[in-house]
Amino acid sequence: MPSRTSPISFVLSSAGWGLHGLAVFAFGLMAGFFWAYGFNVSLATLQMDGASYAVVQSSLNRHVRHAMFFGFFFGPPVLSALALAAGRDEWRRGWFGLLAFAGVLYALGIVLFTAQVNLPLNAYTESWDPRALPPDWAETRARWHAANLWRCAASALAFALSIAALALRARAVADATTARVPVTDATDRAGGAS
Repeated sequence: MPSRTSPISFVLSSAGWGLHGLAVFAFGLMAGFFWAYGFNVSLATLQMDGASYAVVQSSLNRHVRHAMFFGFFFGPPVLSALALAAGRDEWRRGWFGLLAFAGVLYALGIVLFTAQVNLPLNAYTESWDPRALPPDWAETRARWHAANLWRCAASALAFALSIAALALRARAVADATTARVPVTDATDRAGGAS
């Protein structure tokens, strides 16, 4: 007789899968954002003269501050935590640790790093008068670019970990299903060859 799942367990499991999927989506979206910025926008701004850079970088910084961006920027660790809470009964499984690591990596390597490194550089850049740049403007631009490449690498790793966690989670379900339902070949069926 197959074991029955309680309605609460079913809801938590379904919520956990859905939240995990949303976390993977958010990790991927942000990894793509940092990659596109790091390997397209930043490379273009490295070619600009100081005055143009001051205007463009300040404009980019101001225009990324909106609800949709903030939702996706802060979403991966929050969605990971919610998925982990819903799947807390599986805390010993490999997927749980990978997703937890992805969430912590993103929270520290993206959110905290951005607050400590990129935001102060943004504030400094936004204070510039394009007609009278500070002597360290090129160094500041290079530091911002290097910091963004770190965010690109950290977000890509967090995304990869979240995908690996999802794959391990699916594998665990497949293994459990296989263990409950015996797989037979033609020779094991009634009337099969002997």
